[in-house]
Amino acid sequence: MRKIILAALAAAAAVPATAQVNTGAGLVTVQIGDVTLLNNFLNQTQIAALNNLSLPITVQVPVGIAANVCGVNAKVLAQQKGTSAATCTAKSGSRALAQNVVSQVLNQKRGK
Repeated sequence: MRKIILAALAAAAAVPATAQVNTGAGLVTVQIGDVTLLNNFLNQTQIAALNNLSLPITVQVPVGIAANVCGVNAKVLAQQKGTSAATCTAKSGSRALAQNVVSQVLNQKRGK
């Protein structure tokens, strides 16, 4: 019984850490200058809508996503965030970046 209670407490303590990922702190502005980076992650209607917008398209994403799509070390982005607003330019696409584009730029709710 004691092990079950300790496990439950440990699980409850871990929840706030994961919930803090998208709270605004640690977000990086990613500029997307080439919409084709998202071709494999969005449908044709979404791509067409993005093509009608002026470039670059900007979204705010967690540091880990920005580091991945911009090809920049997460530590570098975190240090940049400490001195100013961290920004980078996407060099590749990802599902996570596409989901942020859909919710922030196209104002659509994410599908589950």
